[in-house]
Amino acid sequence: MNRPIGIDLFSGVGGMSLGFEQAGFDVAAAVEIDPIHAAAHAFNFPETTVIARSVTELTGQEIRNIAGIGDRKVDVVFGGAPCQGFSMIGKRALDDPRNGLVRDFVRIVRELDASYFVFENVKGITVGKHRSFLDELIAEFEAAGYAVEKRWKVLNAASYGVPQSRERLILMGSKQGLALPRYPDAKTKSAGSKGSLPEGPNCKDALADLPDAERFERLIDSDSVATSSWGTPSEYASEMRCRAGEAWHSGYVRCWKPHVLTSSARTEHTAISRRRFSETTPGDVEPISRFFRLNPNGVSNTLRAGTDAARGAFTSPRPIHYKYSRCITVREMARLHGFPDWFRLHATKWHGARQVGNAVPPPLARAVASEVIAAIGIEAVRPTRSIKLGDPSLLTISMKDAAHRFGNAFKPQRRDQKSGAKKRKQIEIEYARVTLQATNG
Repeated sequence: MNRPIGIDLFSGVGGMSLGFEQAGFDVAAAVEIDPIHAAAHAFNFPETTVIARSVTELTGQEIRNIAGIGDRKVDVVFGGAPCQGFSMIGKRALDDPRNGLVRDFVRIVRELDASYFVFENVKGITVGKHRSFLDELIAEFEAAGYAVEKRWKVLNAASYGVPQSRERLILMGSKQGLALPRYPDAKTKSAGSKGSLPEGPNCKDALADLPDAERFERLIDSDSVATSSWGTPSEYASEMRCRAGEAWHSGYVRCWKPHVLTSSARTEHTAISRRRFSETTPGDVEPISRFFRLNPNGVSNTLRAGTDAARGAFTSPRPIHYKYSRCITVREMARLHGFPDWFRLHATKWHGARQVGNAVPPPLARAVASEVIAAIGIEAVRPTRSIKLGDPSLLTISMKDAAHRFGNAFKPQRRDQKSGAKKRKQIEIEYARVTLQATNG
């Protein structure tokens, strides 16, 4: 069975990879510089070649060679290239070295001769001083031989069946002469809003059936526990638990253990914090921590990533559970993001929350990818075989060991690349900070 091929750049843990797989693509390669993210991606997508290097160090041909796809057609390249998006008086924003990774995204699309591309980013680059950057990016794609849908859109994940308000810019294009993809129509409306669309899932729909992590002492020192204490799932939760074949969409069925609660390491709050959390009305912000308390009948606020070790190792500001006087677990974050329960995150709360917060919600990615499938003019095919998940040690690996594990697999960079590559890597490390500012601003 030949499925269309996709390449994921700046892949993170694989939110877009999963959405595109579910829409009918085979993700042949995922490029991700962060070795912890690369390790979790490798666990969840064991048949995808994970390339833990900066795109600066790669050419389209090298990606083909490493992924073993030879001269096969690449149908789509997708991802969210880090960018600063600053305008400079009298200069093009894309000429700013801080935006070099965006140009690398365009370069690799061109070098792979991809039929389509999907570029996603924060809403912030569509407004104010950042808007000129977006116009230049469109011109750059056009110069590379691609038609671009100039009536770009910012899509909210809550409009595509995700119980979270999360807005992302989606920019799509095709090689000249090919049909442009349409933007997906909204499928759901936020709980309580007006309109003829069906009401989307709320926080209670997403979380009510999950066992309370604080019932299990094991979760103090582990992120998983086998249990039969599952509640009755909502329609949304049933899909997250993959209780029916349709829940896999056009993706590969994973071999997994549905009775095991994963990504659920406990957080030990002080009695004072718990009292403050309990006194916070659902839908309001706790005044000291500034944590949002989930509303059971509404959607989550935008889940954000924390920072890596280079920027202080601050933990992601996880919301307060609507029912319990605690912050939500990583698994509960994943539920609010549209990740199914078989999908695993790094075992630590810090890395796991960072992986969710940096990801595109898979249902949003699937909606976009389905329009690319439609533009190609083929019908998505559900695979007939299942696949095993990867080595569990990939979910507990340290940053140092992950870097060593993936670094040994690839060719060292050439001497003349070192200076520029180092600067580009620093830009990628700074991306999470820029994303947080743009999301909040």
